[in-house]
Amino acid sequence: MQKFCASAPRFLLVFFVLALAGCGEQPLFQQQAFVFGTRVEISIYGAEEIKARAASAAVLQEFDRLHHAFHAWKPSPVTELNAAFARGERHPISPELATAIRTATRYAEASDNLFNPAIGQLIALWGFQSDDIKATLPAPERVAALVQANPRMRDITLSPEGAFSRNRAVQLDFGGYAKGLALDRAVQILRAHGIRNALVNIGGNLIALGQHGARPWHVGVQHPRRPGAILELDLLDGEAIGTSGDYQRFFELGGTRYCHIIDPRSGYPAQHAQSLTVLAAPGVEAGLQSDIASKPAFILGARGWEAQLKRIGVEAAMFVDESGKMAMTKTLAKRARWVRQ
Repeated sequence: MQKFCASAPRFLLVFFVLALAGCGEQPLFQQQAFVFGTRVEISIYGAEEIKARAASAAVLQEFDRLHHAFHAWKPSPVTELNAAFARGERHPISPELATAIRTATRYAEASDNLFNPAIGQLIALWGFQSDDIKATLPAPERVAALVQANPRMRDITLSPEGAFSRNRAVQLDFGGYAKGLALDRAVQILRAHGIRNALVNIGGNLIALGQHGARPWHVGVQHPRRPGAILELDLLDGEAIGTSGDYQRFFELGGTRYCHIIDPRSGYPAQHAQSLTVLAAPGVEAGLQSDIASKPAFILGARGWEAQLKRIGVEAAMFVDESGKMAMTKTLAKRARWVRQ
């Protein structure tokens, strides 16, 4: 039996936003779009519609720009750089891409390279650099060869002339980075437009600005195997939440589920978790941290997810293992409520 999911539901469901929109308080403006291969929703509370509409448009325009700037397999500055790496050549890059490489390298080092945007060739080999995922296993020898080549972010050197990789196996894929960066950019843009209260959702990665009137933004985390939420919590000003799961982009073959989150150590998709959700504290990289931090913890699974998150400064998280058993850190347990199924 073969089963595919190119972009399965991954939304952190916003339960009470729609319900409160008609309560006669201040207006709630919502704008939706499809960017980064997923649904994007911007909710703005307490602002005039013309102001909220202009701010939302600016955010969505930036999202579209980032989507094209960091695309891993359609023509982009990233694909141009990857081609240069494969040729063993230095290539000029923008300050934005240079910053992304430096930041991603910092997070890669902090995660013992379990977060590793340099493994684009492995991701492509498994068929996940495509809008149409096929249930096909790659040749084991090709996987082994890429693992042996050991591409890492530290293989990239930056200079005023551009970027160069001494390891030709390095191929960048910022799929676990760009959405987090977009969340942080959204907050900057909304504040620049005078928006004080908003919730931004990029396919399940959310960041909160202010609150929903007299109450915080209330959200729920998608259950990895059933419709609806697995837990609910209030998302406070500046906090971001993100989930990595095996139900987002995957295929099934021979009764085994192969998801898009690749373990760089083995070259194979992580197999020992259904989902890993992190709550990032307010900060200039809250969105980025919420997107990145869940990946290495998801890969480690039950044997090290909590310790891994502590090393990079995340104390609030929830883990669902391969059998569906759930665990939550004490910090998150004080804030969240399990949803009865």
